[in-house]
Amino acid sequence: MADSITVRQLVEKTHLDVFSGGDYLDERQIVVSDISRPGLELTGYFNYYPHERIQLFGRTESAFARNMTSAERLLIMKRMATEDTPAFLVSRGIAPLDEMVAAADAAHVPVLGSKLPTTRLSSLITEYLDGQLAERQSMHGVLVDLYGLGVMITGDSGVGKSETALELIQRGHRLIADDRVDVYQQDEQTIIGEAPAILSHLLEIRGLGIIDVMNLFGAGAVRSNVRVDLIVHLENWTPDKQFDRLGSGEQSQMIFDVAVPKIIIPVKVGRNLASIIEVAAMNFRAKSMGFDATKTFEDNLNKLIKSNSKEG
Repeated sequence: MADSITVRQLVEKTHLDVFSGGDYLDERQIVVSDISRPGLELTGYFNYYPHERIQLFGRTESAFARNMTSAERLLIMKRMATEDTPAFLVSRGIAPLDEMVAAADAAHVPVLGSKLPTTRLSSLITEYLDGQLAERQSMHGVLVDLYGLGVMITGDSGVGKSETALELIQRGHRLIADDRVDVYQQDEQTIIGEAPAILSHLLEIRGLGIIDVMNLFGAGAVRSNVRVDLIVHLENWTPDKQFDRLGSGEQSQMIFDVAVPKIIIPVKVGRNLASIIEVAAMNFRAKSMGFDATKTFEDNLNKLIKSNSKEG
């Protein structure tokens, strides 16, 4: 988990305009993902002012402020521009007030802007900050995008995870992370996985070493992050271990507070793991849409048993 990010990182990632305070973009830190729309503060009520948040001025806040006198605006803006206020942000392409810029410059607070509507801008920034400031956990495995599904391949070292990922990339699928996957919880039902910066686009193949997937296969072969929809665990086959043959034993693995569906695939000489994982992803998507082959088989079996009982 990052304790904070700089305002410069936010500006670059969300393509914000900088009206003033460009010299303070690295100095100002963002420590919370919440955004404040300072309606009450414009009336002079500062009892619960969330000064550590980005202060977002939409059409309503800007219109209200313009009805104040210049002296009133300057007084309010000075009270809002505290030593830990990350930035003032104005939406809808509205020009920032002169008093806002003056107070912000005096306190070294950047003034930013965007042409986006206020609600869309707030959602964009909140989603970005949630991802950057969320608690992270590292998992050993390979994360790939198969047909738009995020599939994490796990298993013991040397079981063939990276080699399987390489074949999947050659089949047109995309790599997110190899060896180590950083995951964080985006909301109550969503886990996002990404590669650590040092491992981005890289894949380690025993005997070859490290290869750069983007350079070898193009930009379409990689992706920066993806929702983790399914975990495929590769396990060496042994005659004494029982594996699920019908797919009726549904399993899951907890990542933070989210139960991610999980299947276990036995690894044996002659099995094409890439093909099996492709089909596993397609089958998972079909189940999500209500088409369950295991249930169909069980229903057909029950009908057959009932039919034979009646004949008997």
